[in-house]
Amino acid sequence: MSGLILASSLLVSENPGPAVPSAPSEQPDRPPVPDNPAPGLPEIPGTGVLRQGDSGHGVYELQVRLLQVPNMYDGGAIDGRYGKEVRAAVARFQQWYGVRGDETGVYGDNTRLALMLRTK
Repeated sequence: MSGLILASSLLVSENPGPAVPSAPSEQPDRPPVPDNPAPGLPEIPGTGVLRQGDSGHGVYELQVRLLQVPNMYDGGAIDGRYGKEVRAAVARFQQWYGVRGDETGVYGDNTRLALMLRTK
């Protein structure tokens, strides 16, 4: 009987704290992390193709860069809208600098690289 008393005294501590459940041996099921960002996230400058009718930060940045090239987009609006004036300026830039591979007036990868190399 003294063994039973000894065993029970080992189970009781002087400062009992809150019960802490033991960690499970397996990770609980977690939802997978999506590969694509949520559709509501803002556009990241420097990516994607822009064309007439588009709007947003990428178009704003394009307009700012076009203004840095003399006689390219003089007096053009900085409003984030890809209108006729922006399309004409992109087409002019493509022609003047011999940019190939993008549709005329469309700000694709080749035009983006050529413009970025000539602007800040």
